Amino acid sequence: GRYFPAYPPPANSSANTPEKHLLPTTFGDQFGQRDVPFGLYHLQCADGTTIGCESCEELWTPHASHIDLALRGVEIIGNGSGSHHELRKLSTRMELMISATRKCGGVYLYSNQRGCDGGRTYYDGCAMIVINGRIVAQAPQFDVHDVNVIAATIDLDDVRSYRASNPAFGIQAARMATEEGGGGSSGLMCDNVHLTFDPMVVSSLNKNRPKLSDESMALKIAAPEEECCLGPACWLWDFLRRSGAAGFFLPLSGGADSSSVAAIVSVMCILVTKAAREDPEGDVAKECRRVCRKDEGNSLWVPSDPQEMASFVLHTTFMGTDNSSNVTNSRAKRLGDAIGSYHLSIKIDLMVNAVLQVFQLATGHMPRFQSRGGTISEDLALQNIQARLRMVIAYLMAQLLPWVRGRSGFLLVLGSANVDEGLRGYMTKYDCSSADLNPIGAISKGDLKRMLIFLSKEYPGFDVLAEIANAPPTAELRPIDAATATAEAGHSQTDEEDMGMSYEELGYFGRLRKISRCGPVSMFKKLTVTWSHLAPSEVAAKVKRFFYYYSLNRHKMTTITPAYHAEAYSPDDNRFDLRQFLYNTRWTRQFAVIDDIVAQHPDNDKDKND
Repeated sequence: GRYFPAYPPPANSSANTPEKHLLPTTFGDQFGQRDVPFGLYHLQCADGTTIGCESCEELWTPHASHIDLALRGVEIIGNGSGSHHELRKLSTRMELMISATRKCGGVYLYSNQRGCDGGRTYYDGCAMIVINGRIVAQAPQFDVHDVNVIAATIDLDDVRSYRASNPAFGIQAARMATEEGGGGSSGLMCDNVHLTFDPMVVSSLNKNRPKLSDESMALKIAAPEEECCLGPACWLWDFLRRSGAAGFFLPLSGGADSSSVAAIVSVMCILVTKAAREDPEGDVAKECRRVCRKDEGNSLWVPSDPQEMASFVLHTTFMGTDNSSNVTNSRAKRLGDAIGSYHLSIKIDLMVNAVLQVFQLATGHMPRFQSRGGTISEDLALQNIQARLRMVIAYLMAQLLPWVRGRSGFLLVLGSANVDEGLRGYMTKYDCSSADLNPIGAISKGDLKRMLIFLSKEYPGFDVLAEIANAPPTAELRPIDAATATAEAGHSQTDEEDMGMSYEELGYFGRLRKISRCGPVSMFKKLTVTWSHLAPSEVAAKVKRFFYYYSLNRHKMTTITPAYHAEAYSPDDNRFDLRQFLYNTRWTRQFAVIDDIVAQHPDNDKDKND
């Protein structure tokens, strides 16, 4: 994680007294300046305007810097932020800035980084100008352009009037001035800087008077299902154009997870195509031509539509076996056609059988599925070999498909394991969850389904996404049992039955484990209240089952594919969840405490079970 230690003022000095910071000798040679004032300070311009700043993190702290700055009379506070995107986080940022200026008055200039930082996080921009609790300008939150500039015309007399109307503000400001020496602080003087202008003077110079930004604008906050596609889409675009890759390769199973990844790439193509067509000579158009290998000569080629761009950058393949259903194969093909990807449908049974024959030659044994008389170990091994061979095929395709199509370069392989599966460890190590990038690795199954339904309504031709969202999730790694297979799933094997818990329950477990920092006992206690419709013994069984599988599979997080960071309960141990990967899977003491609590309340168990 990142840490922001507070700046400690020098001993025996006011918090508003600067110290000298020595500059490199180059500054002295070029400008004749050897040092600069450094500290918790603000600037006072020649026209009386006062300016201060606080850092990204300070806005979120209990005693934020803008409070003292406002009490010292600072009117404009800037925040050059580096705040990464998380689902549902923007509204919290807005609340903090609106609250800050509503309590203290003033102008808050918020600027945030935009783009991928070269890792798992995406910085989502959304610069804002806030005055006295009102947002008067807001930049887009997600965009393929590197820079957005916003502007507003404000009247600083509104700030002075707003503060003067608040007696409590005046009393606290006077108390601070007394504590700092009786006269307050004038700040660091900038005698040659004038920031304000007189609108009548502008008018006399035959220039247009700017319109005052005195009305609150309608806040633009994307719904979580929009964030799920827009954030990862912009993140993927940054990776694609910076890596030099010729596009992406995605194993497309026709299920919700891989279809979500395909849809996110499609949204990327929509954003890039729109920006490129609006400005064919702009930076986005130039990057688009380079990625699509259309940058030879002086051509101003841009994609005619998102499907044309997708045909260059997205390669999808359905890798079926005898255990795959025609339903998922059909969904994968229809989705590939709707998006415009270069799509293949292949069978990998030859590879699976070849590996099993090698095993039989080496050991004299041939494993069988559990439904055909085998053990659970045989069954899992037969499922895993299918999954792992798909990873091998994926990287083969990623290297050779550009060559097949007469193009240069390589493809980035996309993974499609969601945050709940990572938390539970419901994935095969080194299968298709192993890839170069995973845009959904920190997004829950519930949010992904809502995103698919949103996109099916938002974009014409994406009707198949709603069908995929409503289908029961299935791995399709066991033989189909015609007696139990459903028309919606097309298969008898379902994820939630395999896991022994629902995706909704995994969301509860994930948030309590990470965000609420719960272990088995405290999680059990909380869930007995949240799930009051269940008997304590049932809650205990669910909590113990989760922690058993979480600890058993935690090692898989050490090799997890770099994923877009979207949820605070991401189990990715490379940055956001720095925990050990070896646990006592029996949780001896914790489970014993849970059992004691259940035993002490037998009546509760009886009431729920009656």
